[in-house]
Amino acid sequence: MRIVMESVGVVRSPFTAREEMPIQPSGAQDTVGEIEVFEQFTPGLKDLDGFSHIFVIYCFHESKGHDLTVVPFMDTVPRGVFATRAPRRPNPVGLSVVRVLGVDGNRVRVQGLDVLDGTPVLDIKPYVPKFDSPRVDAIGWLEGNDGKSETLRSDGRFVEGGR
Repeated sequence: MRIVMESVGVVRSPFTAREEMPIQPSGAQDTVGEIEVFEQFTPGLKDLDGFSHIFVIYCFHESKGHDLTVVPFMDTVPRGVFATRAPRRPNPVGLSVVRVLGVDGNRVRVQGLDVLDGTPVLDIKPYVPKFDSPRVDAIGWLEGNDGKSETLRSDGRFVEGGR
């Protein structure tokens, strides 16, 4: 099945190169950026300022190709891509939860943004803890490694051809 999507906006962030950027929002807690929504989608931002956090769903637009087995940033063991958040995926879709600092016209100012400047935004959804925070019993291979997301930076391993 072929799926065609249209971006609703673009990320404006201080990260202009894939290398050295945070690998998860927890590593960009103080990073402020914007989601610039295209004018025709601006009415869709109505009431968004009532939420403290949103999901930003985006396309890893600089990711080419995919690998079904990868060595993730927080590990040294090859893992199945669907058990990771690696950007080189069959469908290069990314997801980040960020804090909403304000909505002004077609711009959503956010904090905790770990996304490359110029990244196409596919969708924005409100984060609702009652819906989106189920009790978790296991986090697989990330058990004991999840804290690394706050300090690790991208090192080029998911650039086409890898390192």
